[in-house]
Amino acid sequence: MKKEFQNKPEQDSSWDAQLIVGRNPVIEALKADKLIDTVYVNAQATGSITVICKLAKEKGITLKQVSEIKLNNMAKGASHQGVIAVGACAEYVSPERLLEIAQEKGEDPFIIICDEIEDPHNLGAIIRTAEAAGAHGIIIPKRRSASLNHTVFKTSAGAASWLPVARVANLAAAVDMLKKNGVWIYGTDGSGESYDSVKLDGPIGLIIGSEGFGMGRLLKDKCDFLLSLPMAGKVNSLNASVAAGIFMYEVVRQRKK
Repeated sequence: MKKEFQNKPEQDSSWDAQLIVGRNPVIEALKADKLIDTVYVNAQATGSITVICKLAKEKGITLKQVSEIKLNNMAKGASHQGVIAVGACAEYVSPERLLEIAQEKGEDPFIIICDEIEDPHNLGAIIRTAEAAGAHGIIIPKRRSASLNHTVFKTSAGAASWLPVARVANLAAAVDMLKKNGVWIYGTDGSGESYDSVKLDGPIGLIIGSEGFGMGRLLKDKCDFLLSLPMAGKVNSLNASVAAGIFMYEVVRQRKK
């Protein structure tokens, strides 16, 4: 069974500050447009929970149905009444905004697309490297992905405050939008060409696959190029954030030629 919080952020006191516990507090936070990343609800709850679900969906906030045990563990004894909202550490932007940022800087777009990077430490490290490498932003999916929670923010060493992140319901549609705007899509896959033999000096969307499974088939089919890293050891893969850093800095190297 998949763990919902692999890194146990509930043990961090700063995590507690992000929690909004109980029906009325969550409803008011939603109505006030507070920065909310995810709303967790008891799958069996009724009554005003339906109002909360409706508000969350209207505002594009991720909604997850979980067990009473899960909510009890998150609330640490507080009366959650079947719902807990988790505050976001930063606002999300639209993927179109990332293209606007590149245009405002007079630069070719350089956008990192994270395909189901679920480990918040990996996502934070990718954000940190992307910001240092001059990327214009990150795109992540709403489902099966780490989000801008405290762990990601902390691991990014503050880079999450500076690098825009777009969160979308459909990564494939976001990739199609980038392609329509002249961005070449580079996927990372063991079957691809060696990363240092491919031209990487134009508008770039770089897809980083998930920790366990790499890129999904649909995204792989949408790539204009596939890049790979040489593997000389007995282990045939690298940590997602480490691999992402190598690919990103190859873009930096080629752009500075």
